[in-house]
Amino acid sequence: MKREKVAEVLKNQEIGKEIKVSGWVRTKRGNKNVAFIALNDGSSFHNLQLVADVARFNEDLLKGISTGACISAVGIVVASQGSGQAVEMQVSSIEILGEADPETYPLQKKGHSLEFLREIAHLRFRTNTFGAVFRIRHAMAFAIHKFFNDKGFFYIHSPIITGSDAEGAGAMFRVTTLDPVHPPKTETGEINYTEDFFGRPTNLTVSGQLEAELAAMALGQVYTFGPTFRAENSNTSRHLAEFWMIEPEVAFNEIEENMDLAEEMLQYLVQYALDHCADDLTFLNQQYDNELINRLRFVVANRFERLTYTEAVEILKSSKAKFEYPVDWGTDLQSEHERYLVEQHFKKPVILTNYPKEIKAFYMKQNEDGKTVRAMDVLFPGIGEIIGGSQREEDHDKLLRRMEEMHIPAEELYWYLDTRKFGTCPHAGFGLGFERLILFVTGMANIRDVIPFPRTPQNAEF
Repeated sequence: MKREKVAEVLKNQEIGKEIKVSGWVRTKRGNKNVAFIALNDGSSFHNLQLVADVARFNEDLLKGISTGACISAVGIVVASQGSGQAVEMQVSSIEILGEADPETYPLQKKGHSLEFLREIAHLRFRTNTFGAVFRIRHAMAFAIHKFFNDKGFFYIHSPIITGSDAEGAGAMFRVTTLDPVHPPKTETGEINYTEDFFGRPTNLTVSGQLEAELAAMALGQVYTFGPTFRAENSNTSRHLAEFWMIEPEVAFNEIEENMDLAEEMLQYLVQYALDHCADDLTFLNQQYDNELINRLRFVVANRFERLTYTEAVEILKSSKAKFEYPVDWGTDLQSEHERYLVEQHFKKPVILTNYPKEIKAFYMKQNEDGKTVRAMDVLFPGIGEIIGGSQREEDHDKLLRRMEEMHIPAEELYWYLDTRKFGTCPHAGFGLGFERLILFVTGMANIRDVIPFPRTPQNAEF
């Protein structure tokens, strides 16, 4: 008999139908006459209640069915006699596929802290919380591809191993096959990378943006969605060493169209979560953040506030708020500044534009004032910056001068400069940190709780 998913059984409610289900036991309770087994197979937040007549089953078999055990059962779908579910299953046969020793299985009880669950990340998928989070994560990944596909974008696989540093930050993971203890040296005593696998220094990518720009210069509108890496020693609830980024690039778009695309995409994704993840969101709303669903609906219902960095600085300076970090024109805004603008001043998502060029990347289009660039950051409640982007500098000479000012070697990015020599055009794009999106949609507080296997300083267990 073919196995049916719990989600389909609960959805179809076919009374009288004989079915087979398999999954993991969440709880078992009962008395000397009947056993009630809550079964979950991951397809739904909800469990299917199995009802077993104790007299029909071997006593040792029933003892082996404990929390965490994996079982397969055959039975008839019947109307539920209790509250909380419309149907349940009257069991005719049970097979234990894998036992879970009650003395050692660490998820015997409810109410484990998130800190404890991070220590057993290989098992936390089995909890209600992480089942909900990772079903939502899947839904958001699917929605991202659907959004861009329906708008005629092309999905580009940018390289994970790269010879360039898109951000100019330098905090990258080196990729090498050279002997770490005795690497080959040149006559001047430097490491001889010509003997390395790629014949030059290479790293794990921090962004797929530069490569996406190359594709956009021929395909018009493209996006990347892949892993990126930062070797920053930041051990906080907002940082990961490995995370996922969505980076669209659109030829002929300028900063206004870039902001429009970012706002449309974020509202689409949040609405998709509301439409397709209702059970999981309801649980998270009740368990962790009772304003979660209202906040998601608010983002969908309201246009984002748009203002310049200069206007934002004036608002912050004239406010009576006490900030840990002082703010003045030319300083990079901190999370506390961004959240003040979103949560207290405007009380809605905000898009900031026209940042000082000194605090932004070399590739951003320079404004005529000579001081600012056409950058844009989208700020969300509870998160701060969720998207960073810009109109790109399409003028070859201006881009080259800016690279020289920031000491970025032009010879290593000749291919990037070529796009400004051969058929250049205005274009724009942005990067959405996927985990930050999932933080917002789930209401979770720590970024390590929205990625299956977090990579952080001193932590790469799996």
